[in-house]
Amino acid sequence: MEKTIVIVDDSESIREVVGFTLKNAGHKVLSAVDGKDALKFFGGDKVDLLVTDLHMPEMNGIELIKEIRSKDNYKFIPILFLTTESQQVKKMEAKQAGATGWIVKPFVPEKLLAAISKVVR
Repeated sequence: MEKTIVIVDDSESIREVVGFTLKNAGHKVLSAVDGKDALKFFGGDKVDLLVTDLHMPEMNGIELIKEIRSKDNYKFIPILFLTTESQQVKKMEAKQAGATGWIVKPFVPEKLLAAISKVVR
């Protein structure tokens, strides 16, 4: 079943690879270059999942998660972190901000899809 998934990453190649993987799995994909750019998708429209990078200009992934979690319509949507960071401290910071899960780059498409199927209903 098609889900609407927002991908946020300042790397165009990552957005393309993740987008391609998700579109091939039958999902609708919306892309943003950073957290500030992503906010345009969170104005009331239905979003089933947010996949975000940590390190980005304008608004990083932690700031984006906090902003999304402050909006009534999006308090409970699943949020996956897709990042090169693997430090436990960063994972805890993301979890405290409201992240649902964590995927380390470079990612394997099958693992990304498996993680998504675990968190999206």
